[in-house]
Amino acid sequence: MNNALSTEKRRGLRLSDLLVTILLSLVIGVVYHFWSSVYDLFKPLFFQADELVYGLWFLAPTLAMLLIRKPGVAILAEVAAAHVEIMFGSEWGIQLVLYSVVQGLAAELIFALLRYRSFRLGTAAFAGAAAALGSLLVDVYYGYVTDYTLWMMLFKYALRIISSAVLAGYLAFALAKALEATGVTQLLRPVTKRDYEALDHD
Repeated sequence: MNNALSTEKRRGLRLSDLLVTILLSLVIGVVYHFWSSVYDLFKPLFFQADELVYGLWFLAPTLAMLLIRKPGVAILAEVAAAHVEIMFGSEWGIQLVLYSVVQGLAAELIFALLRYRSFRLGTAAFAGAAAALGSLLVDVYYGYVTDYTLWMMLFKYALRIISSAVLAGYLAFALAKALEATGVTQLLRPVTKRDYEALDHD
């Protein structure tokens, strides 16, 4: 039992954590690539309507963190997923590397601020929104919004943040819960101290 409890305290990434994160990112990276078609369908609806589905591009860091719950997972997942997009020939090309680093880091920061102890729905939503704010910084860096007026900027990124909270937050949380129900996450996370305490009371 003591060995198991000491294992719980070792929060570093194991080889299995890395492999699962990369495998998950490969799948999400393929989704990212084909999501561009959905994104394009929304463009004609109204000004910046495509931002309503933009949040899915931040799914990798939040979902990976909810499943594996180890420091560094969020940024690793987003960077890996972006590289899959690049290999598929994304129109954004090598720029995706910077986007993925900043977005993944922003999502990671939310979990880090909570000391990697909160994996609730609200935390996932905030992490998704943080990734959206990270993308804003890179958009500004590349000069993609220099011609926008203030109201256009506010409207565009308000939609993106809402989309990110829903798709990278609520959707990621729902997917994680669905996977937990199958028992898959028991293979990803070791038995916790709380689990042992529950056994001691039986």
